[in-house]
This record gives sequence, C-alpha cells and structure tokens, in this order.
Amino acid sequence: MAEDSKNLSDDLNEMLDDAKDSAKKVGKKISSSTKEFSEDAKGKAKEFSQNATNTSNEFSKDAQRAFSDGKNIAIIAHITIIGWIIAIVMNSSNKTEFGSFYIRQVLGIFLFSFILSFIPFVNLVAWVIGLAMWVMSLISSLNGEMKPVFLLGDKFQSWFKGL
Repeated sequence: MAEDSKNLSDDLNEMLDDAKDSAKKVGKKISSSTKEFSEDAKGKAKEFSQNATNTSNEFSKDAQRAFSDGKNIAIIAHITIIGWIIAIVMNSSNKTEFGSFYIRQVLGIFLFSFILSFIPFVNLVAWVIGLAMWVMSLISSLNGEMKPVFLLGDKFQSWFKGL
C-alpha cells in the first residue's frame, strides 16, 4: 500500500509538473499574442491620428479658401440686420475688399429704406426702391462683381468707408 501510495504520489507530481509546463507555454503564447496585439493597436492608433490630422488640415484650408474671397461675407450681409452684423464680425477677422464693399452697400440700402419710411406718401416708393437696390446688390454679390447700386451706391462707399 505504501508503494501504491508512492506511485500515486509520483504520478500526481508528474501530472502537476506537466500542468505547470502547459500553463507556462500558454502564458508565453498569451504574452506574445498580447505584445503583437499591443503593437498592432499602437500602429493603428498612430495611423488614425495621422489621418485625423491630415483631414483636419484639409478642412482648415478649405474653410480658409471659402471665406478668403469675401463672397460669403457679401451674401451673408444681405440676409437681414442679423446677417449684416454677422458679416461685420466675419469680415473683421479676415478683411476683404469684396466683403467690405457689400457691407457698406447693404448698410446704405437699409438706412435709405428706413429713413425714408418715415416720410408719408414717400415710404411706399422708398421701400420699393430699397427692395430693388437690395435685389440688385444681392445679384451682383452672387456674381462676384463689385457694382454699386443705382442712385446712392457710390455715396454709400464714401460715407461708410470706415467699415
């Protein structure tokens, strides 16, 4: 019985040693797989970061091109008083002659229509003339032309040259 117990103990020790060896092998495989996964993740993260940086730079350049010509500012200036204020703010950071030209034109048209609207019997004619000036100014800005509106367009440029 003692011998059976010893054989059983030896077999058990041998099985434990085999299990330890197997566990070490599995641990090494997991460790190497983890290292490969980690290196792959680092490479992918670096690639993603580079792509994000490139895309960001392209977007920035596209946005600068879009706002650099002043055409957008000129068009925005025609959209109510709020649009005109937004156009002034946009033009102050990146002043363009085209944007400034239409900011002055639209201010003149708004003031012309507003002031003449208080004179009885003239107010309807003033609003029609103001609307015609506004439409002509908007069309010119959409076409990319710096054409002053009829009647007072040149005066608007000299009166509001500080804008």
